[in-house]
Amino acid sequence: MTGKRAGAGVRTLGAILLAAAVAGCGNSEADRDENLEVYTPEQIFERGEFELSRDKPNDGAYYFSEIERLYPYSNWAKRALIMQAFAFHQDKDYDNSRSAAQRYIDFYPADEDAAYAQYLLALSYYDQIDEIGRDQGLTFQALQSLRTVIEVYPDSEYAQSAILKFDLAFDHLAGKEMEVGRYYLRRQHYASAINRFRVVVESFQTTSNTPEALHRLVEAYLSLGLTDEAQTAGAILGYNFQSTDWYQDSYALLTGQGLEPKAKGNGWLAQIYRQMVKGQWL
Repeated sequence: MTGKRAGAGVRTLGAILLAAAVAGCGNSEADRDENLEVYTPEQIFERGEFELSRDKPNDGAYYFSEIERLYPYSNWAKRALIMQAFAFHQDKDYDNSRSAAQRYIDFYPADEDAAYAQYLLALSYYDQIDEIGRDQGLTFQALQSLRTVIEVYPDSEYAQSAILKFDLAFDHLAGKEMEVGRYYLRRQHYASAINRFRVVVESFQTTSNTPEALHRLVEAYLSLGLTDEAQTAGAILGYNFQSTDWYQDSYALLTGQGLEPKAKGNGWLAQIYRQMVKGQWL
């Protein structure tokens, strides 16, 4: 028992000295040339945690990666790998965060931290989603990774957060379609605008963009003189979003031309209206 306590004391002292060595250096970068082989994996792990505590995630990631290099088959290597993913993400080094998280999933798919690794992988895409006007490739990748969290780890503590972020990313994609559709509408490219708003109505109907998309369809179809389609878009808008300003605006446009929100014809909107009335849409 005495030997165990003494051994623990040596390890703790080593960790303290290791942390103190860098603490005396102020805000300097970690010494990447120091001989870490003289320290135990636990001591190096504590050094990595120390770097994180002083807001040096890049240095923390370095020490966690050294554990993986020096002690590749130890339990500390497994713990250090998930901490690498976390530290790189804190440093906004999303490529390396993603790489570390994917290695963890590949090596330890049944481990209790696999759900967190998948969540970090999804965040590495999600946190890079740019303004609506930019390319949306990362949004698609974020959606795919978030869906994996939701479907593979439904009982994990990260599932609910993944669902919320999935909805936001989904809304983001719809926002991209709306932004492009409005661009075409302003320039009177009505057919191109209609194609964009149709995507929102058909593929993103659960997002917050749907009421505006229906109103813009009313505008575009009226501009083309396609009154049946405009009235049907107005009818769908009134059926689902009657209390919105978008419906009030569409109603004013239609009645201003002696029309009313009413399903007419056999176009794609009329089919959606029939499905909706039967409870198969929205």
